[in-house]
Amino acid sequence: MEATKKKFDWKEFIINNNTFIILLLLVIISAFLSDTFLTTMNLRNILLQQAGPILVAIGLLFVILAGGIDLSVGSIMALGATVSAVLMTDMGLHFSLSIGVAILVGLVFGLFSGILVAYTGIQGFVATLATMTIARGAAFVLTEGRPVKIAPGTISTLVSKDYMYPIIWITILLIILFTIIHRYTGYGRKVIAIGSNETALKLAGVRTKRYIMSTYALSGALAALAGVFVAARSSTGSATVGSGQELDAIAAVVIGGASLMGGRGFVLNTVAGALILGLIGNIMNLMAVPSYPQDIIKGVIIIAAVLLQIATSKKDRTI
Repeated sequence: MEATKKKFDWKEFIINNNTFIILLLLVIISAFLSDTFLTTMNLRNILLQQAGPILVAIGLLFVILAGGIDLSVGSIMALGATVSAVLMTDMGLHFSLSIGVAILVGLVFGLFSGILVAYTGIQGFVATLATMTIARGAAFVLTEGRPVKIAPGTISTLVSKDYMYPIIWITILLIILFTIIHRYTGYGRKVIAIGSNETALKLAGVRTKRYIMSTYALSGALAALAGVFVAARSSTGSATVGSGQELDAIAAVVIGGASLMGGRGFVLNTVAGALILGLIGNIMNLMAVPSYPQDIIKGVIIIAAVLLQIATSKKDRTI
């Protein structure tokens, strides 16, 4: 007897891929609204602009997967931008070494937050709020409150056409790397398990505190690298970089279907969430819409995403 062919479930497909469907619809709508949206220059600019926010969102995703929250990412972005700028401009370090030091500084600040959360019992909201304040203050002290102009031909090579826009390729490689870590490694599975049921993992003998601490360190390092990307695009290291970025990162993670309670989230969906927010800003800029309505629409999208998350929370989703 011939096996019955399983009927394709469109409802399940839409639920499991709603973030990507929203992204596709937004691209189609944007193409109709603006003749310049699908031009090579505009699409390249979107990728260059969203490279940093994508990395911040990925780092924050791992923190949220473990049941935490990180409000310091925007300030650590500023610190990454200013540290790299000062080291290159005032101390004459090679730009590659300056970038490495900036990432290390971001990792240390993230590690500080992780230690507070994992080993002292301070809630992530409070710990990272303190780190956010310290990091932003450090960025202002480092630059003495002034933007630091970066010499051409140094960090700007990261966005150079002659080098095939390294920022874009670095971001793509990191997306692939963290997708693999999330889906196929013991580390990724343990981080998810901590967010789902930390007590059960402790009873199984897993030292959960180390994993929780590491997610904050990872978030800090990626946020600092994102700050370097912003500095490369603007050729300036400023302490005001990343203002409000923590909110956009949380929005990207939520739009991507992650649970703020931990235990559920997806790297590629988070990337799509960051791109959705970037497309909203891009199309409104092309249509000369002021920035304030953009914030209103972002807020509406976040609410819609959370409602969709609630409606589909009873379905197990794997990726």
